[in-house]
Amino acid sequence: MPTTTQAYSNAIQAYNDVASGKPTKAPTQDALKGEEFADLVKSAINEAVKIGEKSENLTVQGINDRADINQVVTAVAEAELALQTVVTVRDKVLDAYKEIIRMPM
Repeated sequence: MPTTTQAYSNAIQAYNDVASGKPTKAPTQDALKGEEFADLVKSAINEAVKIGEKSENLTVQGINDRADINQVVTAVAEAELALQTVVTVRDKVLDAYKEIIRMPM
């Protein structure tokens, strides 16, 4: 599983490829095999937790003058972005669930 930063870099690269007219390839069935949506969500949440813990550790080290302030600010910004991403995904999942509930039977 790629890290959050790698995932964002991959997404930006894919966007740039499409914008420049490069042909795109869809993921093969083998690439998608074994990855359930729930597993993807769990791994994203676990990654966000790890990023948050790293941010907290660097913040404490920064308070004790053991870490560079640039590292602390970068870690906090990364944790904030991870949290915003998790919240956005949660909101989209809830919206989809509500939409499914409203469907007529």
